[in-house]
Amino acid sequence: MYTVLGATGHIGSVITKKLLEKGEKVRAVGRSTARLQALAQKGAEAFIADVTDTEALTRAFQDARAVFLMIPPGLQSQDYQADQERESDAISAAVRNAGVHYAVNLSSYGAQAPAGTGPIGGLHRSELKLNGVEKLNVLHLRAAYFFENHLAAIGMIQMMGLFGGALKGDLPIPMIATRDIGAYAAERLLNLDFNGKTTQELLGERDLTMNEVTGIIGKALNRADLRYAQFPYEQVQQVLTQMGTPPKTAAYFIEMFEGINNGIVVAMEPRSPENTTATSLETFVRDVFVPAYQGVGVGA
Repeated sequence: MYTVLGATGHIGSVITKKLLEKGEKVRAVGRSTARLQALAQKGAEAFIADVTDTEALTRAFQDARAVFLMIPPGLQSQDYQADQERESDAISAAVRNAGVHYAVNLSSYGAQAPAGTGPIGGLHRSELKLNGVEKLNVLHLRAAYFFENHLAAIGMIQMMGLFGGALKGDLPIPMIATRDIGAYAAERLLNLDFNGKTTQELLGERDLTMNEVTGIIGKALNRADLRYAQFPYEQVQQVLTQMGTPPKTAAYFIEMFEGINNGIVVAMEPRSPENTTATSLETFVRDVFVPAYQGVGVGA
């Protein structure tokens, strides 16, 4: 039996479905009974738990052959950094209490840096906490910048006719489809072919600049004039707060963008078949971005 945190999310849902397809038993952990229902109908055991609840997580991890761990995103958190610490404290304590022997942990490229990276710094500290659990074999997946992050620009493109953000337009960075992360994590959970405390970067199909991203999106939308604009950090932070992100958390994310632009958040591994994944941005834009832009629902 496997336990999957964040089982209804982009990555966890892929992992859960792939494990079930292999005939494995899966305990799907989430915060919403309604959202877990679809996985329960596929054969998963629905388990309601908050990731700050050490006792509940300990029960969720009990008797699992392996677990998938992640800290949920928290743009609406009043203090995302403090929440990350509470969550990683609870997760690592539950892993220890339940005697978990194998875990695949979702981290991020750039997590080798201890500071100056915003939310990625919380993943750095989470890695260290899990590394401190004796007898745990853990694989930290340091995943690239998510393609799904680009979906936040849909409203801007529709209303303003441009794609703007805090990242430099001409900076190549690794980008990845979350479904590829889920598929890779499921494979490693099934194989359990890792020992000790290890890391694996997942760098997507290729590195891309935001200018290139915008060109690919513009072509798919038949908007050849679509351009990318780098906005000042203060302006992006203001937009985030206007969209409902609390000021302290908005500033935390701005630190991440600065870390990417300044070269603090970088991949450490040379690109290889092991860390390169299949889905191209062109495929993602066709299958996910364009339907979302057109208001068509897209399943996980």
